[in-house]
Amino acid sequence: MWQPNTLLTGTPGVGKTTLDKELASRSRLKYINVGDLAKEGQLYDGYDEEYDCPILDEDRVVDALENQMKEGGVIVDYHGCDFFPECWCHIVFVLRTDNSILYKRFETSGYSEKKLQDNIQCEIFQVLYEEAMASYRKDIVHQLPSNNPEEQENNINRILKWIEQWIKDNSS
Repeated sequence: MWQPNTLLTGTPGVGKTTLDKELASRSRLKYINVGDLAKEGQLYDGYDEEYDCPILDEDRVVDALENQMKEGGVIVDYHGCDFFPECWCHIVFVLRTDNSILYKRFETSGYSEKKLQDNIQCEIFQVLYEEAMASYRKDIVHQLPSNNPEEQENNINRILKWIEQWIKDNSS
């Protein structure tokens, strides 16, 4: 049975990985964390000293994902989205978190002040939502609040219902 590909994106710290892992468990779709995939395959194009992190080689990531995405049934977890081919994604969810909550999550994670401020600015200015809206059909991009466990549970249920309906609509 053909299954949809779902992209979950958003500023670091909004809860993508937590949500995606639970979603994959309940839906039996395949979960792919792009950061982990890049780390395992060394899919990098240098190192960013300012942010103290590797620079993703987006072309190599796309090549590494291509066959799995063509098969369908994949949940992709990554904070960026503009380099994934539009034809891969049946729906895109952008998680959003209140800045005060996000700030506390960053502090707990030990982010540098620059990285913390830049990520808060990213959330304030809806950078990743705007990126998703510019990269995909507007009707497949949805924002979801991700401030607490109750919202996370609501998001999981909403996405599971969407997946179920997509399968019904596309099973002929």
